[in-house]
Parts: sequence; C-alpha cells; structure tokens
Amino acid sequence: MGYLQISRFGDDTYSLALEAANEFKAKNVKGVVLDLRGDPGGRLDASIQVSSLWLEKGAVVLQERQNGIITKTDEATGNNPLLGMPTAVLIDAGSASASEITAGALKDNKVATLFGTKSFGKGSVQQIEPLRGGGELKVTIARWHRPNGQNIDKKGIEPDKKIELKEEDRTNKRDPQKDAAINFITER
Repeated sequence: MGYLQISRFGDDTYSLALEAANEFKAKNVKGVVLDLRGDPGGRLDASIQVSSLWLEKGAVVLQERQNGIITKTDEATGNNPLLGMPTAVLIDAGSASASEITAGALKDNKVATLFGTKSFGKGSVQQIEPLRGGGELKVTIARWHRPNGQNIDKKGIEPDKKIELKEEDRTNKRDPQKDAAINFITER
C-alpha cells in the first residue's frame, strides 16, 4: 500500500509526488491512499501535474469559466505512473482550492474514490492587482469547474464514503477515515 500525503501544492509538490509514485511502482504496491485532508491548496500547475499521475493523457482536470463560458481547459500531461492503480483520496473541510481540483479530477475521471467529509469549496480563480500606496486587491476573474462541469465554489465536494473524524478519535489517535480508505484498497 502506498500512502501519499500532500499538505500544500507548492513548487516542489509535483517532483516529490512523482518520486513517491515511481517508488510505489518499483515496490509493486497494490493501491494508493492520497491524503489531502487539511490541504488549503496552492499552485494550480502542481495540482494538474499531480492529478496527471493517475490520468490518461488528455483527460480533463479542470475548466475555467468566465460568465458561464469555458475559457480554458487543463488536461492531464500523460506522465502517469499510477494509471490503473486503485486509489482512495482523503478529503475534509480543510481541503481547498488545488486539493479540491485534484480530488475532483480523480473522482470525475473514475480513477479514485473519495473518503472523509465535504471539502471547503474554493472554486474561484483570483488575480492580484497592485494598488497605489503598496496595497493589493485580490479580484476573482474566473471560476474553476470539475471535469463533470460542477463548480465547487461555496459547495465543496462530497466524498463517496462519508466518514466523520470525531474528537474522541483524535484523542485516542484513531483515524477511521484512513482506516476505511486502506480497507477499500485492500479489498480490491
């Protein structure tokens, strides 16, 4: 079993995820748990590249829309060492933005099953505009849509298998979400 936790999508996320994916393949793992819980997002390109690890070249990862019109479609790159690998993705209310893009792309392309609780719901593309005096203004310029066409903004993504993580679980160092994901992979 391979376990990959991504806490944010930064400059090195793809190279580290690719390294882990290649190690999983070399060790003949039978499935992967991708943990995106508490991941607030980050770089869009890293999310597309990480999603591509599981997807056929050209599979839709996300679409950007302005005023309901598709202005850009991002597709999988084709570097996919985890293609066909049974995968469970863990999400929660702390999973936002780039982590939701990855979770949505893997779910909608039917290469992963989502476990946990509903994600945060940040589906907007923002641009920073400098202001006189040194300030900045963040302006929403587009909306992200999953491959199935849904916008997640203020809605989030519902997991396929909803599993709460209760305070008593945390206190007793139990993780029923991760346990369910591992059991799902093991039964494949």
